Amino acid sequence: MTLALASSLPLPPRPRERPAPTRRIAVFRALQLGDMLCAVPALRALREGEPDARITLVGLPWAQEFVSRFGALVDELMVFPGAPGMPERPYDAAAAEAFYAAARAARFDLAIQLHGSGSLSNEVVKRLGARRIAAFCPDPPHTPPRRSRTCLLVPWPQGNEVERLLMLMRELGYPAADRHLEFPLRPIDHASWRLLADEHGLHAGNYVCVHAGARMLSRRWPVARFAQAARALRRHWKVVLTGSPDEAELVGELAARIGKPVVNLCGQTSLGTMAALICHARLLLCNDTGASHIAAATDTPSVVISCGSDSARWAPLDASLHRVLAEQPPCRPCMHQVCPVAGHPCAADISVARVVDAALALASREYDHA
Repeated sequence: MTLALASSLPLPPRPRERPAPTRRIAVFRALQLGDMLCAVPALRALREGEPDARITLVGLPWAQEFVSRFGALVDELMVFPGAPGMPERPYDAAAAEAFYAAARAARFDLAIQLHGSGSLSNEVVKRLGARRIAAFCPDPPHTPPRRSRTCLLVPWPQGNEVERLLMLMRELGYPAADRHLEFPLRPIDHASWRLLADEHGLHAGNYVCVHAGARMLSRRWPVARFAQAARALRRHWKVVLTGSPDEAELVGELAARIGKPVVNLCGQTSLGTMAALICHARLLLCNDTGASHIAAATDTPSVVISCGSDSARWAPLDASLHRVLAEQPPCRPCMHQVCPVAGHPCAADISVARVVDAALALASREYDHA
């Protein structure tokens, strides 16, 4: 065959390039709303570093709503069935067996533990069967991370929760500069807020939200003091009470103590509507609970009364916009459902006058919140 003839023949088809397989990443954080909002900057850093990965949140059942709202950061939810010794959910052995089998079948490339120091949660992450694990561990702070081909272990640091979680992202090599929380509001959230606003004579900046509930009783400032503070604030703005349906009795008592006029919306809002309500408020007054993190995410000024919890760990990072009031008796932080110390000193030592002064200082500033 001559060279001219050979060059005129069609070339064999080139083999098709196979697309690179999608990386699969699991993130374990089976906690409640406020804890999840504190993880948003870390999840944002993960997504920026892994824009094409399929990211699975291993969390509590309620977190399906979180995944739906934060779909830009997380793709799906695997419901955590609980584990021995972990208080977040009762352990279901049968469900756990099926859960870990499904996790191994997913063939995760990376599993990230964002659920505490790792003393219990690292065992959960190991059983996911990922090719590589990144986790906090209970080594002494300031000791170097331990690295191997299959594992990154970072000593559990002291300080704020947002900063802690971002530290692990940095150790993984992901960009982690943006510390701001976020809570994406949907059109239906704004529409629901407008309906409530029209019904109760509210408009942006003419009301304060008071959220007196907290999942643990030891985290609650006394309802009688909330009522006194609310009455003082009512001289300047409308008072709107928020809370979950299971806090109806508590908020009903608060409304009765405040007296009319007061707008009691406890149990009458979805999570998104409550966030929109807080977003348009002049101020949020609350215990150290999920509502405070919504205020941080929506840049709404807040006064947070911190009883029992580790206030430095959970405080909003912007101290100019959010005031955390806390006393530090030697018994805190504690994890008791009910305070075992006579008089509940970490709550009792925070006076109404102190709370009102802090609230007036923040709420009296020019209202410029969008």
